[in-house]
Amino acid sequence: MKLTDMTAVELGRAIRERKATAMEAVEAVFSVIEEREAQLHCFVTLDREGALRRAKEVQKQIDAGKLSGPLAGVPAGIKDNLCTGGMRTTCASRILENFVPCYTAEAVERLEQAGAVLIGKTNMDEFAMGSTSETSAFGPVKNPWNPAHVPGGSSGGSAAAVAAGECFMALGSDTGGSVRQPASFCGVVGMKPTYGTVSRYGLIAYASSLDQVGTLCRDVTDTAALLEVIASHDTKDSTSIPRRDTDFTASLQDDVAGMKIGIPRDYFTDGLAPEVRRHVLAAAQALREQGADVEEFDLSLVEYAVPAYYTIASAEASSNLERFDGIKYGYRAGDCQELHEMYKKTRSEGFGEEVKRRIMLGSFVLSSGYYDAYYLKALRVKALIRQAFDAAFAKYDVILGPVAPTTAPLLGESLQDPIRMYLGDIYTIAVNLAGLPAISLPCGLDGEGLPVGLQLIGDCFEEKKLLRTAFTYEKARGMFGNCREVK
Repeated sequence: MKLTDMTAVELGRAIRERKATAMEAVEAVFSVIEEREAQLHCFVTLDREGALRRAKEVQKQIDAGKLSGPLAGVPAGIKDNLCTGGMRTTCASRILENFVPCYTAEAVERLEQAGAVLIGKTNMDEFAMGSTSETSAFGPVKNPWNPAHVPGGSSGGSAAAVAAGECFMALGSDTGGSVRQPASFCGVVGMKPTYGTVSRYGLIAYASSLDQVGTLCRDVTDTAALLEVIASHDTKDSTSIPRRDTDFTASLQDDVAGMKIGIPRDYFTDGLAPEVRRHVLAAAQALREQGADVEEFDLSLVEYAVPAYYTIASAEASSNLERFDGIKYGYRAGDCQELHEMYKKTRSEGFGEEVKRRIMLGSFVLSSGYYDAYYLKALRVKALIRQAFDAAFAKYDVILGPVAPTTAPLLGESLQDPIRMYLGDIYTIAVNLAGLPAISLPCGLDGEGLPVGLQLIGDCFEEKKLLRTAFTYEKARGMFGNCREVK
């Protein structure tokens, strides 16, 4: 088996057993990058020399018995909105084009402590605002299954890099589905944990009450191993939650006998592509055959999730992005005669169209006379959505449904109709509003050979149930297609 066809855990085992080295793994992924990156554009920044230096250091620690974890020596990509000390962090925006942080995000630090080798920063939608990874100031990411299609967003670079073999695992961020939806479009496994499970320290904020660091991997075993590494209580993050049940790899059992799985009827109405419906329901049947009790139910409030999410997220974005003013750091416009002119010109030139659209929407809903009518009402809807999930989880262990209404659209389609792009998040955003964990994994291919994603949603702190269910389905499904053979 080629190194690049291994999963992260398989590669880590091969390195520990001296069948491969961390340096060979880095050279293997850079060989793929040289072949495919010009077409796919998964990365904003790459550091081959730094990765090889790091690989040699890690290999010495592995040989000395100081590093024995499952991911030691494994090359990883980091979404470009997670700070990396000494390495450029741009959020795929012109306004941070040359920003080099002086500190590293907690999740990235924990990954490095586990012995992972960082090879670079993955491309994304600018400031994580988008569902296609086309709004990047450095150009769009393309889907490795078919480069005429988008990889999803905003963590599209991370998902596409893992799928294409340009890295073995990657970190992303999920504000309204930005890990799960690109995982679905690229045929990999994406997981968003319970809000507060992974530190947000060093994650450049989009919408602070919704943002969560997530994982993108080749299979469920890698997902459990990576999540186990980055989950931690962090005093630097006031929303971080102390947990003692983060031994996620212990949940990898092929057993769902007696588990109750609910399928929301609301997720299978008009707008869902027939091929997506067929594959997702086939996955539900596969779990039923493994012993799970699967039934339909009414979740309600689904139609209100999209407006509530975009109201809240845009409001928080307008506040969070206020710091980019051209004074403290980042891009500063020239030829300005006074302060307010410099603010206006810096932001006009530094931010892209989608970011400016969301800042304007957020500023509007927070403005005098509209705060009560829109923002407060959206917060009430958020609370009702949480209550609806509470009622569902009083009866079900896991909720099963699609990740997105369709498979990956063609490049350019979504940007022509932003509202259509927003509606594409209809099955993922409620999870963020309620702070729940969810996982996306591939369950089939459509008629064009593009992946279809299955979404499993759990109650707060029930990642182990999700991983067990996903692992069982993955075993029943068997091997999934390999887009690394698609050129």
